[in-house]
Amino acid sequence: MEKGYIHVYTGNGKGKTTAALGLTLRALGAGKKIFIAQFVKSMAYSEIKALKKLDHVHVSLYGHGCFIEKAPTQEDLLAAQEGLEKVREILKKEKYDLVILDEITIAIFFKLLSTQDVLSLLDDKPDTTELVITGRYCPEEIISKADLVTEMKEVKHYYTQGVLSREGIDK
Repeated sequence: MEKGYIHVYTGNGKGKTTAALGLTLRALGAGKKIFIAQFVKSMAYSEIKALKKLDHVHVSLYGHGCFIEKAPTQEDLLAAQEGLEKVREILKKEKYDLVILDEITIAIFFKLLSTQDVLSLLDDKPDTTELVITGRYCPEEIISKADLVTEMKEVKHYYTQGVLSREGIDK
């Protein structure tokens, strides 16, 4: 079996989740099994609706609405911790070839999870599991532990011109 690596897609630019989902598509085409844990988010965006229709891809959401403009609640904290524990179980079972922790760095940023919690999870990753971390504000300790790090940099975005998220393109 091939060695699995740790990827990080971070930065303030658009495309972190999109990159992870592109890797999902590639892995699926190679016959691999994928588990996606989306932290913070609770809405079934277009990509989630599509992924749930596919065999060999399992998606779980660990969020309770959008708290980005307000303080996270106890429900938000519990959802993130539930997600972390579920991912621990998933990794122990070694059932999935690719595990994606979407927006987990946002959960760390809002103190729903600690950097140490996630580092411990990375330490427990089976050698053959590919693991992807996405989200802004990735802690340096996680970047240091990763094998591949890509920083998305916003150069220009139509959002600044008042264009809201569009179905099938941005959400």
